[in-house]
Amino acid sequence: MPRSERSPLLLAGLLATAGVAHFATPRPFDATIPRGLPGTPRAWTYASGAAELALAAGLALPRTRRAAALATAAFFVGVFPANVKMAADWRHRPTPQKAAAFARLPLQVPLVLWARGVARNAEGRS
Repeated sequence: MPRSERSPLLLAGLLATAGVAHFATPRPFDATIPRGLPGTPRAWTYASGAAELALAAGLALPRTRRAAALATAAFFVGVFPANVKMAADWRHRPTPQKAAAFARLPLQVPLVLWARGVARNAEGRS
């Protein structure tokens, strides 16, 4: 399978895994929800998990891939504040945990670019 065909499926797999994790072990995700958001952290955890599962499904289907990939890029930008909160909250933890939390911040850039690349490769293929 060519790389351009694997890429959306790998991205879908990443999102599906994260989405399932939001439901299987919601507590760690609850802690990343910025306090200023309305509602409960658990509601946001479940909503973001459901969004990840929906995006994964959209990426897996060629007909919806372009729109889902663009929505995925926007989603990655939208969850950035949660990653910032996690890094700030974990700044006094042991070095490996702190490093993991801070490493998530620049990781958002390649994720956004990956989703945009999937969208670009899906143009005209539906």
